[in-house]
Amino acid sequence: MSTSLKKALILLLFALAVIGGVLIWNNINQPELPSGYASGNGRIEAVQVDVSSKIAGRVEHVIAQEGELVQQGDTLATIDTAQLKAQLLRAKAEVASAESQVASAQASIAQAKAKLTLAQQELSRSRELTKKGFASKESNDTLISQVAVANADVKAAQAALVSRERNVDAALASQTEIQTQIDDAVLSAPSIGRVLYRLAEPGEVIGSGGKVMTLVNLSDVYMELYLPSSQVNRVAIGAQARIKLDILEAAIPATVSFVSPESQFTPKEVETASERDKLMFRVKVRVPQTLVLKHINQVKTGIRGVAYVQLTPLPGEEIGPWPEFLQTLAQ
Repeated sequence: MSTSLKKALILLLFALAVIGGVLIWNNINQPELPSGYASGNGRIEAVQVDVSSKIAGRVEHVIAQEGELVQQGDTLATIDTAQLKAQLLRAKAEVASAESQVASAQASIAQAKAKLTLAQQELSRSRELTKKGFASKESNDTLISQVAVANADVKAAQAALVSRERNVDAALASQTEIQTQIDDAVLSAPSIGRVLYRLAEPGEVIGSGGKVMTLVNLSDVYMELYLPSSQVNRVAIGAQARIKLDILEAAIPATVSFVSPESQFTPKEVETASERDKLMFRVKVRVPQTLVLKHINQVKTGIRGVAYVQLTPLPGEEIGPWPEFLQTLAQ
């Protein structure tokens, strides 16, 4: 074995020994919890949100920078809409043309109704004359036929109006669809958050669903911990919790917002009581949004710490106050 390899192994063993010593020291100095409380290691987390484009096109502007704090509704980027705007002008022209056809159909109905009224009046006069012998039966039959034709013309004109009104609806729907695509070209922040990555730059062509930016959603800041089955059945949604970060003296108040209905890290079927006791369930404790907003510039994800949860008391059990090291809360 070469000398350099021996030195590398010695350094590796020394590093492992230091890490092991630190872990043992931390475990020994971990404050003991009173009955009615549970704890678990975790880290501050927040959901990452990919801001994507609903339409394909060329990226026109990317406004937000990496690390920038954005508010809900802030414009993050825009997609070029020159082609869509041309399509919108054409759609508006088609709407105007369809509406003029509706007006023409309405005029045709009025004209057909006027002809029907005239034919009915002439038929009425012809019947009186026929009764008195001043008009022939043939001329009366002719007027009856004219009334029927005029009545059919009215119905045809009304049907044409309905058809042209549907054409207007179709043209308006097409116009609305294009306008919606133009509106979708403006990509806005779905919530308050911090820009983690810029995934596209101006000039790049992206497809529908193409990612432009990734945000850390700061409207939901939480820590996850894992508790055994013997404790998780006593964890209620809304229960009080505390988060103690490695870099912060004061504890952060929190509440339990989620308890997994399924166990983690173990097989689905376990046979013995000792194995069943090893079942671990994921629990999420959420930091109040008001506290997050108050310290929004200091909020960082990935910071490690310990989460403490107050358990539901057993029959006849009294849960004491929070341990002294968790009573000083971040304001």
